Amino acid sequence: MKETDNPSDICTHLGDDYDRYLGAIVPPLFQNSLFTRKTENHGYSYSRINNPTIELLEAKLAALEHAEAARVFASGMAAIAATVSSQLRAGDHVVALRSAYYPVSRFLIDVMGKYGVTADFVEYGTPDEWERAVKPSTKLFYLETPSSNIFQILDLQAIVGVAKRHGITTVADNTWATPLYQNPLTFGVDYVVHSATKYLGGHSDLIAGVVMGNREALDRIRGEERAMWGAALDPFAAWLLTRSLRTLEIRMRRHSSSATAVAALLEKSDRVKKVYYPGLPSHEGRAIADRQMRGFSGLLSFVLDADEERAMRFAKAVAVFQEGPSWGGFESVLNTPGLCADPQVRRFQCVPDGLIRASIGLESEAALLDAFEAGLRNL
Repeated sequence: MKETDNPSDICTHLGDDYDRYLGAIVPPLFQNSLFTRKTENHGYSYSRINNPTIELLEAKLAALEHAEAARVFASGMAAIAATVSSQLRAGDHVVALRSAYYPVSRFLIDVMGKYGVTADFVEYGTPDEWERAVKPSTKLFYLETPSSNIFQILDLQAIVGVAKRHGITTVADNTWATPLYQNPLTFGVDYVVHSATKYLGGHSDLIAGVVMGNREALDRIRGEERAMWGAALDPFAAWLLTRSLRTLEIRMRRHSSSATAVAALLEKSDRVKKVYYPGLPSHEGRAIADRQMRGFSGLLSFVLDADEERAMRFAKAVAVFQEGPSWGGFESVLNTPGLCADPQVRRFQCVPDGLIRASIGLESEAALLDAFEAGLRNL
């Protein structure tokens, strides 16, 4: 199909190339490790390097994120680790948001620290705070907006301005918003990463990650960090992820509308101390979100007016919702980062005591609201 910037058209047909694949409406899965070249040098050799199924997925993802190129990985953390490590050397310094995905913080401190990289963390994420954190050795800003658990909104344009004045590379995690609702590259961010396990996959049946940005830089990452670490995505997972993209826009509309209704219900309840959801007009980052986002996804969190024991009972007992650590799938899931995590980890991540995170799935809005209303009554 012709080039398009319409997300629905990108997800459904971009790159499918029916003539190449005998008119197959679903492009075939190249579930093979080796490509031989005895009669034709077609550019493929080994699926750890490249593969037609993987390249089709990458083309769709790059178009969605308005990027020159995309490279997919075996997990979100693989994509993040490859991207971050590709930019840093011994003696370099990185600044990251404190409330970003916690394993990224551990990677920066524990893994990159072994190789002479130092890291500092900003708590509120204001442009002034990023500016004050800059050192002569600072080479990377790691951003996430909205951030994990408490959904802080970062002013991408202003923070990128700080980075560019100092010659600092920026990496932004866009998993929460998806490319449908936010495109950090358009604000000058250098690299965008996603845990494709979440909304891009959407069915809780695959693990994947992706980094998007400049083609030349991503070709280097593909040939070095991805190939050398053996972190390429399996072709079947890539095929599943391409399938999932075909319903991304429809799924995100349902996630968003139901989450907005649940957040409003929770905010009105006298049994809830605070709701964290950027889609609420009361959210402290809403003005920035309205400038740089086109919508809001289905992940929110809240703190009950209850002790930890009752809050945990609520999380385990509320109907419809399962209890577990991931999110972004078709199913509704509660997680308890403010109840289960080590208190030191909670403080590091700025997670309030008692925080419960809710991934709003694709069940009917009525069933979700009824489940929360019943749960709150039973407190």
